This record gives sequence, structure tokens and C-alpha cells, in this order.
Amino acid sequence: MPVNPMNRREFVQKSAVTGAAVAVAGTVGGGTAEAAERGHGHAKPPKAPKTWSFSILGTTDLHSHVFNWDYYTNAAPVDAKGNTYGIARIATLVKNIRKERGADRVLLVDAGDIIQGTSLASYFASVDPITGKNGKRGPKHPMAIAMNEMRYDAAALGNHEFNYGIETVRTFEKQCDFPLLGANALDAKTLKPAFRPYTVKHIKVPHGPDIKVGILGLTNPGIALWDKDNVSGKMAFTGLVEQAKKYVPRLRALGCDVVFLTDHSGLDGSTSWGDELPYVENASNLVAEQVPGIDAILVGHTHVDVPTYTVKNAETGEDVLLSEPYCYGYRLSRFDFELEHVRGSWKITKKTATTLNSNTVAEDPRITELLTADHALVVKYVNTAIGTCTETMSTADACWKDVPAIDFIQQVQMEGVKAGLSAADAALPLISVAAPFSRTAVIPAGDVTIRDVAGLYVYENTLYGKKLTGAQLKDYLEYAAKYYHQVPVGTAVDTATLTNANSFWDYMYDTAAGVDYEIDIAAAEGSRIKNLSYNGTAVADDQVFVVAVNNYRANGGSGYPHIAEAEIVYSTPNQVRDLMVAYATAKGTIDPKTFAAANWKLTQGGTPVFP
Repeated sequence: MPVNPMNRREFVQKSAVTGAAVAVAGTVGGGTAEAAERGHGHAKPPKAPKTWSFSILGTTDLHSHVFNWDYYTNAAPVDAKGNTYGIARIATLVKNIRKERGADRVLLVDAGDIIQGTSLASYFASVDPITGKNGKRGPKHPMAIAMNEMRYDAAALGNHEFNYGIETVRTFEKQCDFPLLGANALDAKTLKPAFRPYTVKHIKVPHGPDIKVGILGLTNPGIALWDKDNVSGKMAFTGLVEQAKKYVPRLRALGCDVVFLTDHSGLDGSTSWGDELPYVENASNLVAEQVPGIDAILVGHTHVDVPTYTVKNAETGEDVLLSEPYCYGYRLSRFDFELEHVRGSWKITKKTATTLNSNTVAEDPRITELLTADHALVVKYVNTAIGTCTETMSTADACWKDVPAIDFIQQVQMEGVKAGLSAADAALPLISVAAPFSRTAVIPAGDVTIRDVAGLYVYENTLYGKKLTGAQLKDYLEYAAKYYHQVPVGTAVDTATLTNANSFWDYMYDTAAGVDYEIDIAAAEGSRIKNLSYNGTAVADDQVFVVAVNNYRANGGSGYPHIAEAEIVYSTPNQVRDLMVAYATAKGTIDPKTFAAANWKLTQGGTPVFP
């Protein structure tokens, strides 16, 4: 029988014990020849175990967090609960569990969003891209290096994998020693899978049949909206339920004893894009409920810690086990399966899930050794000074006040769009919309670095110019205003509870520059925008505006009305963040007095909330 190289020590130990037992039996029973004669000349084969167990470990939404380091603050993050993050710590947890369980009884899977989200990710996508530059071959992505070293078995595609274009995803795929799975990521022309839909792994059982584990990967249909510029005409993205119904039976037909899904999709059935797509964004619970034959699902996309969650399948009545390990490497999901060999096949008798906290271990020395140089390179790069600022600009109050830091974004967006407009469109009034991506970003007085700008604008969004009428603009701003909880006149306003109504998160909340308006938080949703004006004159319903807006919102992100269908008058592949860096570099000095204007405010029945 061939020896599994990952378990050779165990094999030798068992062989030694078996040999000793045979020797004793020979002495007591009259010698091995006699025993062989009784057995017709053949040694009795070892018995296969009736039960076996194994584990699947899962990460998600790592977003290129390698170490417990915040590139935007240039320091280790401070967390009130003592949380830490980074794949280097996850690697230690994985090593510990492999040591505990045996490496051949542990699989390692990811649920997507790997190559975007930090300055390190941006560096290896744009500054020294893994796709190569000027005819030279690109470097290996730090996440590929780390995940290969950790021996991942599979990873689902996340929506952010496509932020830098298909070529970057394909390059990353080639650099990985494990498959990137996406059963619902299809070639736009053939509608056949553009990536591998699934992989089948074997858990070796001594003297018995392997346990076959089918791993199916599903990604988020929202890619078709959020990265339309990168995937339109090239790839199509269908629903998770639809594709799971196709491939789960296939995995069962292949003889898989366990079917495990890795979904870049949350588990609450919600959708952020309104009617823009016919598919559900966070569909993992629906997949579990509507598709028979699934044993467990690793959930991603929504950045929440869900140690264990059970959904009953509507057709079979069987429980499907789900777990989501937060994001960034804060947590590691652990699924444990116990099985019994019954009538020629393995059956699950027990399954459990939990999440483990990475703050319980130190960073893995091997990952640290492999990636310290890349990390140091990025730290040096992001701390490069690009100009100065005349005063400190903070986003601490940006979710309820018009602050210069957000006006900085608006100014850069308007200048970028204005430079590319035709003469006819340049004659139209130009405005901008932008969201507060962070409540802790600061552009300091004095020297301004790349990391200061990256901390203010954390996404890889590009820039669009689109046309909206006055009536459409009012609808747009009314939609944004549902971000606030209703606070009746006479009731004190508490900023701690004012925002994020309707699960409308900060990155979804747009404010406008170039027009003046009030948001009456005492009014009902849909009738909160008051006194909308342009250059001191009330905005007319048929007045036409050019709106500077990022590609995420322009393509339907967060479900804003009108904007996805609006006429495009300008677009650029340049990222807004890079335009901000270029602005600071060209100006030399950022002076808020040249662009900051408090053109919107919150009111209660007409009375300003923050005078």
C-alpha cells in the first residue's frame, strides 16, 4: 500500500506496533507459520475504520491584509476588543489545527475578495502590477505567495477580484497553486464557465475508501454592475441558486460524499442594487434552502462574524451548516465533520462550525519571512510626500456635516470630468456626488503623503460624467437621505444613532457638491430634500446637470435611481484616488479655502441641526 507522504510518521508508528503485535502472537500461538497455515497462507488484512472525521477551514474577504498593519495610519490597528488581523496570523491557526488533526484531515478554502483592499493590493495592481509593465514580467502577488505556502485547496472569486480588470484576475489565477472557483462566472459569448466551477478533494482513510469532498465556488452577480467597465461583453454573472442547482447534483453524481460550497455572497437574502439585476446579492441562505444536496457553506462578502448558522433545506429537510469568518483575517471558520461508512459509502453523522479569533496566536514566521520585503516596499511607497495642506481636513463629522475633506474629493472629480467634456456639455451646470468612505480619515496640515489620500479614498473607483435632470437629481438625493433615521422636531439629535437607517452604510451615502440643499431629518423618507438650488436659483425639474460620479455608483451600485441609465458624457480608466494624488502633486499645496463650501446641511423642520 502506498504511504501518504504527509502522514509517513504515523504510518511508521503503526507499522511498528503491528509488527510487535505479530511477534507476540507468533510466540503465544505456536509461530507465524502455524498462523499462516490457519489463514490459508495469507495474513489477515487490516480492518478499515467504520468512522472517520476531518475539518474544512475557511477564510474570506482577506482584502490583501497580510500583516496586522494599517497602511493608512502607518501603524498597527488599535481595536477596543483586542482584535487583530492578517493572513500571517491565520497561517498560525491553520498550522495548529493541522498539527492537532493531521494535515491529511484538513482542507483550507477561501470565499473571495483576495487581491483588493489595502495599499499593498493597490501597489501590486497599479504601481508594480503583477501583469507586468513596460514589457517586463510582473512580480508574484503577495497573497499568492502566502496562500500557496499555506496550501489552500480552493478559493471562490470575489467581486473585488475584478476591480483591476480580467487580465489581473487571470494573472493571479496563474500564480496560485489552487483553483479560483466561480460556477456562475460565465463567458459572455458561450455562457460556459469562464473559471473552474468546482474541485474534488480526497480525504485519505487508512485501509478504507477515500472520502470525496466536492467544493463548489460561487461569486457575486453584482460584478456585472460594479465592474461593468471591466467585464461587459466579456463575462456574465448568473444567480447563485441557479448555478448551484446545476452543479450540486453533478458533484453528487461524481460520488462526492460531502458537498461544500464557498460563496462570495452573504446569508440574509438582501440586495443592494434594487431592480438593476434579476439575481439576489446575498443569497447563501437561499442556496442552502432551495438546493438539495449541500452539506455546508463558507459564506463571504458581508464582513460579519457568524460562527455557526443553520438553514433547513426545503426539499429534503436536511440541515445545511453555514459560517462566515468576518473579514481581513480577523477570524478563521472551522467546520468539523464526523462520518460513518454505511453500505459502501460515507455518511455525515455530525457536523459543527465555529470561528476562531486570530488574536490568540502570533504571526507565522514563515509568512513573515516571505512577505516582509514586499510589505516594507509598500510602507516606503505610501509614505512618500506628494504635497502639503494648509490645514487639517478630517472626516470625523462627514456623515452629518459638509466637511472640506469630502469637498476635496468632489473638487477633484469635478475638475477631472470638466477637462474631458465637449463644448456643449461643458456649458451645462457641473456638480459632483461622493460618499464618506471612512470616519477616521485625516489629511493633515503640512506634508501630505500617498497614504493620507488612500485613507480618505479607499476604493479603486474610476470616474464618470453622467447627465441627470433636476427632477432626477432630487430623487437621487432623496434616496441618499434615507441614510438618516427620522428625528421629530423637539427631539434631541444623537449622532451615535442618527445614521445607517435601512442598512444604508456610510459608503452608500452620497452628498452633492455644486448645488445647495437641506435634508430635513424630521420629515418622512421621500420628502426630506428642501430648498434645492443652483447658483441661488431653485433647481427646475427639466434642468440638465452633468454629474461627476464614481463608476460603482454610475453602474448601479447601492441602487440609486436614474444614474445607471443616465447618458454618459465622460469616463476614464483612471482611479479617483490617483486623480487626487495627481491634483496634490500638481498643485503642490492643497488649500481648502479654494474649494470647501458648506452647501448642504441637516435641519429639523427648517431649523439647522448643527448651526
